[in-house]
Amino acid sequence: MSGVLAAMLDLALPRECGGCGGSGTQWCARCEEELASPPIALSPRVDRSVPCWALGTYAGARRAAVLALKERNRHDLAAPIGRAVAAAVRHLRLFGHLDPPELARLVLIPAPTRARAARSRGGDPVLRFAADAAAALAPEPVSMVPALAMARGVRDSVGLGAAQRAANISGRIRVRRGAPAVELGCGAYSATSVLLIDDVMTTGATAAESVRVLKELGVPVDGVLVVAAV
Repeated sequence: MSGVLAAMLDLALPRECGGCGGSGTQWCARCEEELASPPIALSPRVDRSVPCWALGTYAGARRAAVLALKERNRHDLAAPIGRAVAAAVRHLRLFGHLDPPELARLVLIPAPTRARAARSRGGDPVLRFAADAAAALAPEPVSMVPALAMARGVRDSVGLGAAQRAANISGRIRVRRGAPAVELGCGAYSATSVLLIDDVMTTGATAAESVRVLKELGVPVDGVLVVAAV
């Protein structure tokens, strides 16, 4: 009976892999393996004050999954992206880039998304997969804190150069009112690793401004991890 129901659902709502477009599944094993590759180190054009890593280049399953999540409302893809981010965190801990769970509590802070973009996408996609990454890392001491927001006046960065992107975002990222991350700046947590999470890094402008705002709050950022790098 379950097989018949699945076949009927496929006819009504055809399933398509969000990474390769293959039929019969929303996310295939090949794309899962591609997304879970060890993170690579990045050298952003805008700022290099903290280490930056990506799951890989903005191509293949990574590009397709990010675009489908953001532009096609494939909210189901937040889960496999979150698992891949969690695997990358474990890799960074294993090789000493981040403190291991027995030494430090990990806080994942999603980079902010423009409010208009989030509304058009049925929610903030970065926040979605950052939350799934935190869940995938359980029972390790980890939490996802949506600490940052983007002010009005930020335009779509597509087509902008490095200097234009930096100017577009400068001074327009703020700490959310009542955000738990404020407690970090007040020293409420000891032995904490903070990792900024984002979907795509092009020049690093958003990451640089986010890190600057958090540092002004007194929150030391240990690194930036993105799904894909252009």
